[in-house]
Amino acid sequence: METDIQIAQEAKMLPIKEVAKQLKIEEDELELYGKYKAKLSEELEEKIKDNPNGKLILVTAINPTPAGEGKTTTSVGLGQAFCKMGKKAIIALREPSLGPCFGIKGGAAGGGYAQVVPMEELNLHFTGDFHAITSANNLLAALLDNHIQQGNLLRIDPNQIVWKRCLDMNDRVLRNVVVGLGKKADGVVREDHFVITVASEIMAILCLADDIKDLKRRLGEIIVAYNYDGEPVTAAELNAVGAMTALLKDAMKPNLIQTLENTPALVHGGPFANIAHGCNSVRATKMALKLADYTITEAGFGADLGAEKFFDIKCRKAGLKPDAVVLVATVRALKYNGGVSKTELHLENLQALEKGIVNLEKHIENLHKYGVPVVVTLNRFMTDSQKELNYVKEFCEQRGCEFALSEVWEKGGEGGIELAEKVMETLEKKKSDFHLLYPDEMGLKEKIETIAKEIYGADGVEYDSTALKALERIEKLGFGNLPICMAKNQYSLSDDATKLGRPEGFHVHIREVYVSAGAGFVVAITGTIMTMPGLPKKPAADNIDVDNDGKIIGLF
Repeated sequence: METDIQIAQEAKMLPIKEVAKQLKIEEDELELYGKYKAKLSEELEEKIKDNPNGKLILVTAINPTPAGEGKTTTSVGLGQAFCKMGKKAIIALREPSLGPCFGIKGGAAGGGYAQVVPMEELNLHFTGDFHAITSANNLLAALLDNHIQQGNLLRIDPNQIVWKRCLDMNDRVLRNVVVGLGKKADGVVREDHFVITVASEIMAILCLADDIKDLKRRLGEIIVAYNYDGEPVTAAELNAVGAMTALLKDAMKPNLIQTLENTPALVHGGPFANIAHGCNSVRATKMALKLADYTITEAGFGADLGAEKFFDIKCRKAGLKPDAVVLVATVRALKYNGGVSKTELHLENLQALEKGIVNLEKHIENLHKYGVPVVVTLNRFMTDSQKELNYVKEFCEQRGCEFALSEVWEKGGEGGIELAEKVMETLEKKKSDFHLLYPDEMGLKEKIETIAKEIYGADGVEYDSTALKALERIEKLGFGNLPICMAKNQYSLSDDATKLGRPEGFHVHIREVYVSAGAGFVVAITGTIMTMPGLPKKPAADNIDVDNDGKIIGLF
């Protein structure tokens, strides 16, 4: 079997102008980035604004395991299947981060015969959106330190600076640094920190902003520090908004590429779901809904993170109402949750499957709390036995879910037709009654505890004293009505990554809380989660190279 990158490099891509014609987009409504990439123009957005919305389908998954689930692969394959059936469909995904690309995860463009292309360009520099976000973030940091150096008229307390620099790379040594060393002209000596670009508030702002006006409003509301009286200091007070917007102007426009089968794909924005809100941009999703009859989008990691934030942050803020959810699992991953080692997942083991399927059960229960119809799909592997497949099918149908097998990794769109037909059947016979998990007016602590108990299955929440003080301060500043963005490990429903399946009898530990006022949510950091990841002992970068003909190899 060829690798993902080999399959992608052999793809017969259409010029992006031809892909756009499927959506009735004219050439002058595109801003071309070579032959196979383009940004959608402001003129197109204005032209389609009165079009009726198509159906919105969210793809999510069980908690990720080393066995693999294939959420992005399913999203891409489902879009290809719709188009193969003659339906007008579009895929709306996030852009990959360089961090996982060179770290442990590899590329993030789907897999097998369900990929978006050009794969190498998407996984590397793409259209420069992440570079623009990184630059805008660090410009704000530079203006902040310069303001202090040049007299500090805003009376910023260097010990209460909350704005961090960022870099789109896994680099653990930058988590805690000291800046301003050297001569007096080199700045004020203070402790500083880096986050990965996908965790930057500017990434969240870009993904939640409706337009340039909204972008500027949100940028201006970013709290960068507190003054000596404990009052917030914003980016607007540093006169940073105009220059930041100039850097982000083009990055605000959604990117159009294609799948291996030439299905249109809007790929825009890329916050992680474990440390940020995990969804592609509101702008891309809304444009997709106006351009096609079916929009397939995804939310990062398991449904406890990505789907919860898609509903309670993105849909709340953007007024979106999903029509159906596809919940992705594999027999292998469920057996892993049941205690089977990675080397024995190919063996039939109904006992382990029965033990591990409780993880899927909890995600089904959680999704039903939002009133959206659920279709469970299994990414089928050759080693799955018919008894195992039948067991999962019966388990799901007993819990009010539709069920379909998916073979998109091996067969592309053709392997997703069963799933596409089941999704269409669900859309026709089950109307979505979408509602949020908690209201705006609920207190911040109550919101955190609602997520922990209802979604994670925790018995309660424990707070560090600094987190409790931060919650009190945030509510006094008038941000108590904002939704919560939980930063939690992706591997477990709990905040302990080693607790697989469906943990019980645990508490969630909140160690830090801060407000992202521009993004419009409050971040609660749990357990040992890091906003700047590190590289593994053997990073994926070890396998990446360029041959003498300029072809990239080893990128997944």
